Amino acid sequence: MRRNRLAIAAAAASIAVLASACTGSGGSAASDDPNATTTLTFWHGWSSPGEVAAIEKNIAAFEKKRPNIKVKVVKGITGDKLNQALRTGGSQAPDVVSSFTTDNVGRFCTSGALADLGPFLDKAGIDPDTTFLPQMAKYTEHDGTRCTVPLLGDAYGLYYNKDAFNEAGIKEPPKTLSEFDKIAEKLTKTKGDGYERLGFMPTYQGYETTVEHYGAQFGVTYFDADGKSNTAKDPAVKAMFSWQKNLVEKLGGFRKLDRYRTSLGDEWGPKHPFHTGQVAMQLDGEWRGKMAADADLDFEVGAAPFPVPDDQVDDYGKGYLSGTILGIANTSKKQNAAWELVRYLSTDTDAVVSFANDIHNVPSTTAALKSPKLNSDPVYRTFVDIAQHPKSSHAPSSVNGGAFLLTLQDYGVAYEKGREKDLDAALRKNDAQVDKDNEQAQAG
Repeated sequence: MRRNRLAIAAAAASIAVLASACTGSGGSAASDDPNATTTLTFWHGWSSPGEVAAIEKNIAAFEKKRPNIKVKVVKGITGDKLNQALRTGGSQAPDVVSSFTTDNVGRFCTSGALADLGPFLDKAGIDPDTTFLPQMAKYTEHDGTRCTVPLLGDAYGLYYNKDAFNEAGIKEPPKTLSEFDKIAEKLTKTKGDGYERLGFMPTYQGYETTVEHYGAQFGVTYFDADGKSNTAKDPAVKAMFSWQKNLVEKLGGFRKLDRYRTSLGDEWGPKHPFHTGQVAMQLDGEWRGKMAADADLDFEVGAAPFPVPDDQVDDYGKGYLSGTILGIANTSKKQNAAWELVRYLSTDTDAVVSFANDIHNVPSTTAALKSPKLNSDPVYRTFVDIAQHPKSSHAPSSVNGGAFLLTLQDYGVAYEKGREKDLDAALRKNDAQVDKDNEQAQAG
């Protein structure tokens, strides 16, 4: 469920091949008998032992409930391999797939790589808008076509070192970005030409500090009503880049920060800079709480929503949402049976709660969010609350997947480095490039 920018970049590049994958409408055309004895192939991207064991536990529970359906599980599937299989099909191709890349829902739906789940949902009497958390229901469809459903979610917020806060006399986490900036400066301790401790790593090459994660706090819209890139006209985009650039300068400038960044430990290893105390505040998802607890840190960890612009303080509590998506390959000849697995994994309350607890992600159904069996850890619950905030959001779907976010982030890096000095001009160039890329993707 963890977002890795390199993986997303690769997925954005490789998903273009799906333009030729349209193989039918799915759903209403499915003719297999879901009660017949059959074997489904399910591909997923989880690879760590705990995550793999958690999904296999749910698969075993499904097989017990539906003994006529056996599930062959293939773990650790990369985006490239998934995209190729969805395009070509064949006897070894998956019937059911999961993906961590929510940014590519638009491409999955417009290409026809995944079956339209609308007919299946209608036949089962499932209303996605009430079954799933509304914003998660929103990011799993594109232009009225629902080719995926959410399978757990991610919510992004602020982790902070409570010991460092107490030492600095800071009584509570910041709600506004002006408060956040002051705290980030106060918690920063310089050492020579570097840092003993950095209050926060704001650069776009830092862990999880991406344009979409910042953009959710500012209310960035990305596209206008006609689907054209709108970053040069959206004041929220300029406000976001201006704030981020100013914070970079306040904390020492891009070169100094980047030098420090390259010295830090791996994002997914025990030497993560928040774990080691080298960074006092971290923008991250709900999984970081479990990783921090497992690391047995020598300081107390706090969690809160990420701050909002000062003029949006009434919306404090919101954050960026993402997660895992689940769908049926349009090349599958067993779509009715495949739907039974998709329905169970995504809507059975006990299955959703069990999986969420095991891998420390946020449930995607409203029933699971209310379950008394859901993990009650207060740090984790902070992210459950963020996920349910009415203003929490995901970036819009696009025919070109998440490429528009990567393009905008490239301009953000150029601006923070000082290569792009005219922000308005940079955003106009971004709009032109995104529109050109989307037109090419639409043309297939």
